[in-house]
Amino acid sequence: MSSSLILIFGSLIVCGTFLAKISSRIGLPVLLVFLGVGMIAGSDGLDLISFDSYEIARDFANMALIFILFDSGFNTKKSNLRKYSGPSLSLATIGIILTAVCLGVLVHYLLNMDWKLSFLIGAIVSSTDAAAVMTIMREKPVKPHVSSTLEIESAANDPMAILLTVFMITFAQNTGAASFSQYAFFIGSLLWQFGGGILTAFILSKAAVWLFNHFGSENQAMFYVLYVGVVVSIYGAADIIKANGTIAVFFAGYWMGNTNFVFRRGLSHFISGLSSFSNMFVFLMLGLLVFPHSMVQVWQQGIILALALIFVARPITVFICTAPFKFTLKDKIFISWGGLKGAVPIILATYPAAYGMDPSGMIFNIVFFVVLFSCSLQGTTLSFLAKKLDLSVPPQTHSPYSLELFALDKTDFDVIDVEIHSDSPWCGKRLSELSLPEDIVVSSMVRHGKIMSPRGNTQIQDKDILFIMGTPERVLEAVSTGGAEIPSASEITDSGENPEEESADGKE
Repeated sequence: MSSSLILIFGSLIVCGTFLAKISSRIGLPVLLVFLGVGMIAGSDGLDLISFDSYEIARDFANMALIFILFDSGFNTKKSNLRKYSGPSLSLATIGIILTAVCLGVLVHYLLNMDWKLSFLIGAIVSSTDAAAVMTIMREKPVKPHVSSTLEIESAANDPMAILLTVFMITFAQNTGAASFSQYAFFIGSLLWQFGGGILTAFILSKAAVWLFNHFGSENQAMFYVLYVGVVVSIYGAADIIKANGTIAVFFAGYWMGNTNFVFRRGLSHFISGLSSFSNMFVFLMLGLLVFPHSMVQVWQQGIILALALIFVARPITVFICTAPFKFTLKDKIFISWGGLKGAVPIILATYPAAYGMDPSGMIFNIVFFVVLFSCSLQGTTLSFLAKKLDLSVPPQTHSPYSLELFALDKTDFDVIDVEIHSDSPWCGKRLSELSLPEDIVVSSMVRHGKIMSPRGNTQIQDKDILFIMGTPERVLEAVSTGGAEIPSASEITDSGENPEEESADGKE
């Protein structure tokens, strides 16, 4: 690779990053920004980088997916999963199949395509995008029961979509009528990939936690290196036994993300950063891969498919999967509209061409168009719809500062930032009046955007942001009760009770 090519690619990432910051303010998914930058810089645009290999795109995208899916699992809280597991996992598994089948039937009759090809396209575009959904939910938050259902679904449905797509490609390549034994083999293979992936994840995530707890390096950077090796090894181990590697890394991320281990908090930032880079890299690469003039030839099929997906297949899936649960009509409408498409459908769209099933690139171009249409229409109107359906909640104030406890040994302690409101037991009191237990310390605070070091006579005011050192559960309990009624950690230990396990992200 030439130096000029490296410079151009790096400059495109920098350019896309700054444009993404601007786009987030108007609710435009970051996916569109990097895809757009890639399309402009590609052979059909400024011709800065020439790239047309579906095989290379698939291989690079699969490697990036390993870190993207691990991060999705790592940030799935056990408490939320338990509370909203019914509807979210129903949408992430059964919902994927329903969407693929429903859309496959529509594609067959509306676009007059072969049945196998129709169901393959349905499988490819069946999943929702975690990055797009979570970004919008954090910028413009909605009520927890709706946002958590959408976020968990979008984080958990990618493995099922990948599994179903690979299954449909294998099925479509099988010429002639399939026998009962072939169907049984396909179904058995599908079950083993899913079950074997989960089993691999469970065993190797426990082994990974043990490794981190016993690594003992004083060099923080080596923990990042260990993380990369662990995640790639989990994927490879699952693949060797013919289980599904993407399912393995997602569930390994989930179990590790909900376990307290050495350097977990510091590692979480690296995991998030590597996942974000992987997302941006994939979007930019896929933008380079597409030829805009080719999309002109499929825009009609693309619009028909997108409208069928958004207004027929997705609502049918949502209403069926959420029927056993207590969701209002407004909730179901919003969840239906929140099924944004993203990187995974575009990545999966490279599979048929890589397997020689899409030599003209028709499937890739149609899917690419559907994703662009979905992000442009649904992504930019999701927040507006939330307001109209009375599902919006006020956004949380974020501090411009971040304080972290980097511990190279296992500890339950962390630095928690808590925003004080007028109805808080702490509001209006001086720090010395709180009678905090010995294991909780207010280390610093932010007032009017400025950080300061509080003293005993510092009066806590509305909208102050306090940085408090302690275990997450103890800190939140102290904030909610005023601190005076909480026994110290030593008293808890002496009474024979154990503090609760650390929360999934160590922060509220």
